[in-house]
Amino acid sequence: MKKILAYMGPYKWPAIIALAFMLVELAVELIQPLIIGKIVDEGIMKGDMTYVVTWGSIMMGLGLLAFAAGITNSFFSAHAAQSFAYDLRIALFKKVQSLSMPNFLKFPTSALITRLTNDVTQVQQVFFMSMRFMLRAPLVVIGSLILVFFVNVELALYLVAPVPFLLLFLWYMVKKGGQSFERVQRTIDRVNRVIQENLQATRLIKAYMRGLYESSRFVKIAQKLRDNTSRALQLMEIVQPILLVVMNAALLIIIWFGAEQIQARSMPVGDLVAVINYALRITGNFSMFSFIIVLFARAKASADRMEEVLAIEQATTATTLNPTKENDAEVTFERVNFSYVEGKEILKDIDFTLRPREQIAIMGATGSGKSTLLQLIPRLYDATAGQVTVEGVPIAQWPVAALREKIGFVPQRSLLFTGTIFDNIVWGKKDATLEEVEEACKKAQIHDAIMAFDDGYQTRVGQKGVNLSGGQKQRIAIARALIRKPAILLFDDSMSALDIQTEEKLWAALQKEQATMIVVTQKVHTAQATDRVFLMDDGKIVASGTHDELSKTSPLYAAIIESQQEASAHV
Repeated sequence: MKKILAYMGPYKWPAIIALAFMLVELAVELIQPLIIGKIVDEGIMKGDMTYVVTWGSIMMGLGLLAFAAGITNSFFSAHAAQSFAYDLRIALFKKVQSLSMPNFLKFPTSALITRLTNDVTQVQQVFFMSMRFMLRAPLVVIGSLILVFFVNVELALYLVAPVPFLLLFLWYMVKKGGQSFERVQRTIDRVNRVIQENLQATRLIKAYMRGLYESSRFVKIAQKLRDNTSRALQLMEIVQPILLVVMNAALLIIIWFGAEQIQARSMPVGDLVAVINYALRITGNFSMFSFIIVLFARAKASADRMEEVLAIEQATTATTLNPTKENDAEVTFERVNFSYVEGKEILKDIDFTLRPREQIAIMGATGSGKSTLLQLIPRLYDATAGQVTVEGVPIAQWPVAALREKIGFVPQRSLLFTGTIFDNIVWGKKDATLEEVEEACKKAQIHDAIMAFDDGYQTRVGQKGVNLSGGQKQRIAIARALIRKPAILLFDDSMSALDIQTEEKLWAALQKEQATMIVVTQKVHTAQATDRVFLMDDGKIVASGTHDELSKTSPLYAAIIESQQEASAHV
């Protein structure tokens, strides 16, 4: 909770002001029973209407003061709570953005979405309610108990007697409630995950006619959420009846013994009225505790989940490296091993040097480690053994920003953001001009297609590029990488949707790029255009050389060529 509470610090003065006005409301509420008691004894019992009108007017004035204080309290409370939630949400988002891939993959995407939305809202509500009601309720109870002793000590003892039991009961319910609502939040994660998967796979679901199956799957998890939430709320519902039974029993005892004292003339009627008023205030505010406990229990569960993200420590490497800006990057893998899970190696003894401005192709079966090898260069993951160097310097010694500034990366899955085509391309270089965008798009063989749209570069891209073909999305993603003018270009099977003629034109343009280039591909004609080809199998480089050399010396490469020739012949 400490990390979460730290984000409330900048808003301590609005919070203090809000609490000050809350104390004004509290003071008015606590003084009213005393005034009512005086009006009964000195005004009503003695028939003095002037006294009743005078003190009644004072009570109305105090009521207006409390109303104004409440409005002002709400303003400052809302400002502090909303600003706190804004800061916390931004901090969480930035933390997620800064996570290394291994740390990022510890959390399902749906769980991170819940933390950034629902969990922040839960904690924000408690912060607001604590300044508005949650602190006021216990203070009303404490203040009322204290003032009751000034009115009548004997009756006060009857009122105080059940309080220790109620406090222990409330503490126990907060503990149990936190556990119950933690289960609720985890179930919300699962609901979000199912929704996310279905929205992403809408076309597939429709094509396979699996709508009913997916609906039944969603019904099951929605029922789980309903049941967990119902159990948590049912547990919390126990609080109010028990509080009311105990406090109403105390109130009946007070009325019983108070009436005896009035009959014995040892206590004025006004004192009993005041004590009953305080007892009712205590009962009412104890009743609010069930609501407060629900909010607090949910907020504590949410805060613990958010702190889990914020508490992740990122490994940092101090360095004084001053990287060059020239496009002469040499990339070397020195006996590199890598595994996502301990004991299961994905890359094994990878050892090669990629000369400055050399172009290589990496081929191999699915699961042979091609994409993983590529992701080690921008340090999305760290090698578990050996090292990767760029310009002769181990990448662990590079500032991450400087290293990635030298790299243009086109992933296997072309991801476009909601916005315009222009926005998506300058995403790779935020200060790029229209001329630079057009130059990059001409190299990527997408300029003519963009100009064919009515709005050209200002054409809106639907969610994830739904209004573009696969080849168009790939070429926009390639343009986004090229506009950076990087020293290293990485293509992770990112030309799979291009026809042969378009790809040949693209490669002709890439040949002029002053960049070291690695392309993961399944196409022989793509590999043929590079300087060298690396064949991978089971996480190892099993053969390397030019296209001509491998076609003569590698049975595996010869088999790939033959299979693709046969496939072309049958088209």
